[in-house]
Amino acid sequence: MKSMTCNQLGGACDKVFQAETFEEIAKMSKEHGTEMFKIKDPDHLKAMSEMRELMKSPELMQDWFMKKKAAFESLPSQ
Repeated sequence: MKSMTCNQLGGACDKVFQAETFEEIAKMSKEHGTEMFKIKDPDHLKAMSEMRELMKSPELMQDWFMKKKAAFESLPSQ
């Protein structure tokens, strides 16, 4: 089991996600982002806007994803 925060994943808070795989943690982060979008949290909306800009470039988005996955993989298991 490994842990990453919303902030470490490009978000806007210190909510902790725990999972065995990066794909699981990415799913949790996406669900959290959906919740924050629904309540119109301004800090998360700003982070989402920045992510949308990144997504305009498939190369930049792939690089971002690979760096986040590598960061997850380098974390010690708990």
